[in-house]
Amino acid sequence: MSAVIVTEHLTRRFGDFVAVDDVSLTVESGQVVGCLGPNGSGKTTTIRMLLGLLRPSAGKASVLGFDCTRQAEIVRARVGYMSQKFSLYQELTARENLAFYAGLYGVTDPQRVIGILAELDLTSVAELPVQTLSAGWKQRLALATALVHRPNLLILDEPTSGVDPVARRTFWDLIYDRVSQGITVLVTTHYMDEAEYCERLAVMRSGRLLAWDSPAVLKARLPGPVWQVTAEPLEVALAALQDRPEVLRVGLDSDALRVITQPETTVADLQHAITSAGVAVSRISPVRPTLEDVFLMLAG
Repeated sequence: MSAVIVTEHLTRRFGDFVAVDDVSLTVESGQVVGCLGPNGSGKTTTIRMLLGLLRPSAGKASVLGFDCTRQAEIVRARVGYMSQKFSLYQELTARENLAFYAGLYGVTDPQRVIGILAELDLTSVAELPVQTLSAGWKQRLALATALVHRPNLLILDEPTSGVDPVARRTFWDLIYDRVSQGITVLVTTHYMDEAEYCERLAVMRSGRLLAWDSPAVLKARLPGPVWQVTAEPLEVALAALQDRPEVLRVGLDSDALRVITQPETTVADLQHAITSAGVAVSRISPVRPTLEDVFLMLAG
């Protein structure tokens, strides 16, 4: 596999504020790569530097072998980009929007517009004004505008924000269909479940790259087991566990507690810690770690 994205100590400052802080990573071709982090973690700023829309304050980046600063126009011509807010013209029809973006990319064959409408099942809404479409259809149309010029790399910035779970699942099916055709995908998200779809994951917070690996490896690197604890009163159990040296992290998880502990910790240890605070324990059971556990440990 060849490298599609390479960043070396990529940094961006806005005055005294460091939005992206010394990020180095390599994305290989044919992968679905996720960038996970809350709002303000530096995901969008990183993308803007990859597209040559922002100059790095330090470090460098290349996309498809082209320097993102010196060869930004070449990069943007070869990349499909879908922004957080769908950049569609509400008064135009779906077909007119797609034809407009095709023209911007220099695509002059009208059959390409017809083809991408069919590929993404947009033919039935092609003549409808965008303002009449649901969020799911707008999302699919925005993806079509990013694919109309057949890019080698697709960059999606929080593409599923504001759409329902069914549309999100359908969207990911469309993404993997593109990957099967050889496209590399970089997608930013703050949805933990979506991060599971990615082959490699960059975890970011406050501009820093906290981790860079597959979801399975990241979960395996948790320092100890994860437990679900049901007790009453829950708030007292939470306070009791927060003070224990064997507890690395504890937080509310619906009507239970989710606890990450040192490797040698047992059920008996947790039960003793809670009952000593006068709390009745209903259940303590080990559970599978999630990416949310990983993120909270890394960000802690």
